Formats: sequence, C-alpha cells, structure tokens
Amino acid sequence: MAALAATACATPAEPEATVDTDAGITIFNTEPENPLVPGNTTEVGGGNVLDPLFTGLIEYDPKDAKPVNAMAESFETKDSKLFTVKLKSGWTFHDGSPVTAKSFVDAWNWTAYGPNAAQGASFFSQIEGYSAVNPKDPDGPDGPQPAPTPTANTLSGLKVVDDTTFTITLSEAFSVFPVTVGYEVFSPLPESFFKDKAAFEQHPIGNGPFRFVSRVVGQEIKLTRWDDYKGGEKPKFKDLTLKAYQSREAAYGDLVTNSLDFMEELPPNALAGQKYEQDLGDRVVQRETLNNQTIAFPFYLKPYDDVNVRKALSLAINREEITQRIFEGSRKPADGWVHPLTEGYKPGQCEFCKFDPTKAKEYWAKANYTGPIILQSNTDGGHQEWAEAVVNSIKNTLGIDIKFVPTTSFGEFRQKVNAHEMTGMYRAGWIADYPSIENWLTPILRTGASSNDGLYSNPAFDAKLAEADKAPSKDEANKLYQDAEKIAAQDMPTIPLWTQNTIGGKSNRLKTATLDPFRSLDLFSVEVTK
Repeated sequence: MAALAATACATPAEPEATVDTDAGITIFNTEPENPLVPGNTTEVGGGNVLDPLFTGLIEYDPKDAKPVNAMAESFETKDSKLFTVKLKSGWTFHDGSPVTAKSFVDAWNWTAYGPNAAQGASFFSQIEGYSAVNPKDPDGPDGPQPAPTPTANTLSGLKVVDDTTFTITLSEAFSVFPVTVGYEVFSPLPESFFKDKAAFEQHPIGNGPFRFVSRVVGQEIKLTRWDDYKGGEKPKFKDLTLKAYQSREAAYGDLVTNSLDFMEELPPNALAGQKYEQDLGDRVVQRETLNNQTIAFPFYLKPYDDVNVRKALSLAINREEITQRIFEGSRKPADGWVHPLTEGYKPGQCEFCKFDPTKAKEYWAKANYTGPIILQSNTDGGHQEWAEAVVNSIKNTLGIDIKFVPTTSFGEFRQKVNAHEMTGMYRAGWIADYPSIENWLTPILRTGASSNDGLYSNPAFDAKLAEADKAPSKDEANKLYQDAEKIAAQDMPTIPLWTQNTIGGKSNRLKTATLDPFRSLDLFSVEVTK
C-alpha cells in the first residue's frame, strides 16, 4: 500500500470546460480487513480508502515515486537521528478541528502502544522509547504467556514543541526514516478519535482531499471531495465510490460495459490471448508498478518450517512458463525480494528462484516429507488461475500430493493470515509503502515486523538490517540491505514469483486516468467527460 500520490506543490490546473467536475466515479476495491484506522491498516483494500481520506507529512510523486512535502513545511536533521518537523499552518480535519503537531504525536503514540495491537505498530520501532510502550513478547504472539505490560504510555522520542512543530528522536540513526513517513500508518488523527474510537471507526475523519460519506460492509464505501482541502492540487471530480466485488472477473465485466469506471489490474481471463485489447481498446491503462507476487509460509506449521521443503517447492515452479501462459508476458519472473525498479536492487539474489527439477527433487528428498502440501488464496483478486498453475507445476515436478484451497473474500483471507490460522502455504505479495530497498525487507521479513505474517525469524538477518539502518550513507546502506537479502535467500522465508507491468482499464466516461507507481489510481489525474 502507498499514500495517495500527489504533486502537492504543483500549481492547480483549471479543468477544461469539457470536464464534469461534479461527476462521481466508481472504482474496484477489495473489502477492507479492519475498521478504517490508519495505524491499524496495512493491506490494500483498506489503504485504497484511507489514502484519499488522509494526508501525511510527505507524499510520493505519481510519476517517479519521489517523496515531496505534503503537510510538512520542513523535515530537517543533521544526524539522521534527531528530526525536527515543521507543519504547514491552517490545515484542518474534515470536522473543522485543526491539524497540529499533537495530532501526529498522539496518533503515532496510539499506533505504537502494544495493548492497542495496531498492525502498523512496528513502523514506529525505530523511535526512541518503543520497547517501553511495546515490549517484546518473549514467547511470540501465539505463545501462551501474555505480552509484558508496557512501562510507558507514550514514545519518549516524540516531543511537541508548539502547534506546528514536533521533534522525533530515533534510537539510532536511520537515514531512510524521512522517506517512510508518507505511508498511511503515519497519518495524523483528530481528537475525536481518542474520545470515541468506535464512533470514529463508523465514520472516519481525515484531513485528505476526500471525506467519508458512508459504508455498506461487503458492498461499497462512498467518499466525496472535500472542497476545503489545503493541498496544492484538488480532485477534478466530486464523488468516489469504492465497490467491493466477489471476483475481479465480475468487476471486469462491469468495466467492459462501462458500469465500472476503473480497475487498477485486470484478471487473468482478460489477459488471456490479450482479450482486453479487443474489449477495451484505448481504455487500457498500464505501467510498471512497484509490486510483486509471492507465496508465504506459516512457520508455525509443519512441514513449512523445514527449509528443504521451502527450497524444493520454489525450485519446482516454472515461473517463465506461468508468466507467459497465464499473464501473456505481462509478469516478469522474480530473482529476489527487492523490486528491480527500486534503487539498490541487485539481480540474482535468489538462487532457489530458478526452475530446476533436479535440484527440487534433491531438496524434497532431504526433507523426507510424504504428507500433503496446500496452497491457499482468496479468489476475489484474480489469483485462482496462477495459483492452480503453480500447484500443477509443483505436482508435475515433484509428483507429490498438493492442492489449491480457495477462500472467499480478501478481508476474510487476511483475518486468517493475521490470526496465524493458515493450514498451508498461502498467496502473498507486496506493494511498496515507500520507495526504498528497506521496504522490501523490513516490514515483511524482520522478526516481529508488521507484515511478517508467517513469523519468520533469523537473528543474523535482523542484525544485518539493523547495521544497514545505521549506515552513514545511502550507498553503504543499500549494500548492507543487499547482504541482508542474501542471508534471507538461504532461508527462503517466502517464494518470490514475479513482478509486473500492471494492466488496468477505465470506462469511456473517464477522459484521463493514470496509475501511480504503487498500482493505485492517481485520483488527481482523473477527469470525467461532461
């Protein structure tokens, strides 16, 4: 997930007379997993709703993902450990209350506080005092012992200086930190959230270019343009409906008939034989995006805790064949965990990502496992075809008992993943939160990280990440992150499958609509024909 991309400092352009600035549009979405609280949302369906509702300190340029100031007037440091943030004045939340330094500090403290169990808590682990508000659970989240009681309620590294200034002190220098704070878990929260959290979850109040209108769980969420938005660029349409579908295939049917205005990614049945070109013509929207597809392992369940099993399964997947047959070449086989478009990417980091039937059989023999293997996935995201192809590739290579087990909605699927209730390996993937090599490793694979859902842990990998975090320069940090990636590669904590040229589509009502690097609709690009 990524913050709404916007060139916040750009001069607003007046829409042409042929553009209907009061129009409404409907776009595809998956059902959010949790109530809509920024610090507790780390999945795509919820992020697609929260991005338009909130504006953080920085945002990412929709063309090249470079960070630009949004609510931050300045973000200064001399040592990458102590940061001073000055906010732009005059911003308010949708309820009219001011957005102040306290709005950020209180929101960050709430997310970091262990008993709140917010999914985004670990993003604050670099801030001084995190271990006091979120002490490490000695037997892990699934252990029988309760987590230790925090010895502090707030992060000692956060200080409000005045209404528009606050300081951030990190435990150690972390040069990447300023790039991370555009991610939505760093959004501010109004005082109303802390007075009545349940009411806020029913009616979220943000400070972004759109405000909340209504939600029907499992069906749709409605937002509308907030005309008092203080950002430099304004949406050129009024109403935004995010519609949840049972499957991408169903949504694609609506897109073809212009009943749906935008899908960021078309399903495999539309890609087959490049059918979408006939169906959509000049309504196709595409670009290279910062996301990948992976298979994750539940390390809490045998035999997936066996590295030989994990290596054998990865070596048995013919990525070249699947990307051509299922995706018509719009996916590129992955050779590591870091996306090739990310600065610091090093080719060939994953030696077990190449299809090698001989080696696959050798590792499977080492595992000495004869039971079944299961691959699980939700089916509302266009994943069934490739999941079945992966299962067939492994079955044909290893001759083992393996099957694909579908679940229904993305939200239901994610709840089982987060509850550590998976009964087999499962579909995963990552859309960059921010443009850094660190984001492809830390949140997914570091011990206890927010999206380390399979509970992978390797102290040597963690130590190398920590060393990279403290590196004095970006080049030195990138080299150390590469070393960390290589350590993880020997464990195969997940199976990298492919990256992609994302192919989406728009209705004939939309004059313009473009994808940003994070595989989301750039809402500021949308113009509706009058």
